[in-house]
Amino acid sequence: MEHEAKDTTKDTAKLTREGLYFEDYSIGMELETSGRTVTEADIVNFAGLTGDWNPLHTDEEFAKQSIFGRRIAHGTLVFSIMIGLLVRLGHVEKTIIAFYGIDKLRFTNPVFIGDTIKAYSKVIELEDKGAYGVVTTEARAEKQSGEVVIKCILKYAVKKKS
Repeated sequence: MEHEAKDTTKDTAKLTREGLYFEDYSIGMELETSGRTVTEADIVNFAGLTGDWNPLHTDEEFAKQSIFGRRIAHGTLVFSIMIGLLVRLGHVEKTIIAFYGIDKLRFTNPVFIGDTIKAYSKVIELEDKGAYGVVTTEARAEKQSGEVVIKCILKYAVKKKS
């Protein structure tokens, strides 16, 4: 399955399961994912995997007394879902060398069971490191209401063509 990358420079690139090389990126290139609904199973499985059984996520009666009024998804779960949605686009499938880092990560609104999130990414910097390149993007996840739930700067090292 192929996806189109929205590129503000009007040079759209096809995303395939082969990935994009450093030279295929351009400043302003934008990506948008499909949506994914956060489920009860996601929260329970994530709590089990990480050991984070905080009652804000796992105890409905406790969470009713919180500022959220009900259970919320772990912020790091929502971040992981955002990364997974972006990876599914295929742009780093066979070209990523390493996840290079995260800057300015903020959880700006709660995500509840049943919320559907989509991820967005915009290339803001390209850094040639010689043997590879570092792609820097502004990334965010929004829920169905349009509220931003996560925003951050993502950096990843990718292969060069030559």
